[in-house]
Amino acid sequence: MKRVTGIGGIFFKCSDVEKQREWYSKHLGIQSGEYGGTFEWRLKDEPDHVAYTAWSPFKADTDYFSPSEKPFMFNYRVENLIELLKVLKEEGITIVGEVEEYPFGKFGWIMDPEGNKIELWEPNDKNYYNENDNT
Repeated sequence: MKRVTGIGGIFFKCSDVEKQREWYSKHLGIQSGEYGGTFEWRLKDEPDHVAYTAWSPFKADTDYFSPSEKPFMFNYRVENLIELLKVLKEEGITIVGEVEEYPFGKFGWIMDPEGNKIELWEPNDKNYYNENDNT
């Protein structure tokens, strides 16, 4: 079974989300909206398949990263979230919350040994872009 297939997103806390969005846009060219920005890319073995990586600043007081106290969270793309979570649980990994499903994919969360919350995303790339169009 494949586990992580790529980076799904990078999320970080900041004191002024709009200021961060403006700075990243002006200086690094990252365009983002309410839900952050996206980077489009193609799968090596399926070049017609458009895929996305998310980038998003969060308010400093967000509880989305809880129970982690870290100011960042990584999101990894996976192929079969439900099966992977079963295997991880059998391996003694802490699972956080319940799987959530949206038109653009399924999400689950785990904790690493350092207390970092990790988001696992089984994407539906076709619907992801339609739901998060930041152009």
